[in-house]
Amino acid sequence: MATVAQVLNSKPDHTTFMIADTASVYEAIAMMAEKHIGALIVTHGEVIVGIMTERDYASKVVLMDRVSRQTSVREIMTSQVRFVRPDQTTDDCMALMTERRMRHLPVIDGEKLVGMISIGNLVKNIISEQQLTIHQLERYIFEASTCRPAREGRSAAFSRRAVFYWCCCVCIALTRFVRGSDYLA
Repeated sequence: MATVAQVLNSKPDHTTFMIADTASVYEAIAMMAEKHIGALIVTHGEVIVGIMTERDYASKVVLMDRVSRQTSVREIMTSQVRFVRPDQTTDDCMALMTERRMRHLPVIDGEKLVGMISIGNLVKNIISEQQLTIHQLERYIFEASTCRPAREGRSAAFSRRAVFYWCCCVCIALTRFVRGSDYLA
């Protein structure tokens, strides 16, 4: 299981974008569109005071018929920001995101903002871990079927079938775990 630090290090771009709480919502949305991101850290001077997401924009500007050029980020941001630390696991993040219905988590190391992870970053990590597991199982099956001698009184084909059956059961269990979890809800 990966840590938040490992997920951050796997990202091609480590930039965390910020905007002042006095900026207009239009400026924030323009920055998000330009940078292809879904959230901005909101600051007042050097202090983090909130986070603004696409969801904040949709529910607090569009649906309330506000004018984005005349509305400040401070008026629509989420001020109770949930953070994670670099040493926390991806499972911790997925549980928090699922429970709080969030898509972005700022990462704080001590008192310093070191990055932001998204649900997309976590899903990419889960897929990568599953691909590694599948590769290892395939390698195990191949090695077991070509190198393992049959046990006394049993044929080599029986041994290969038993190993294959066991690996299929593991793959099915992994698939059921991922599909049955709230990670993808």
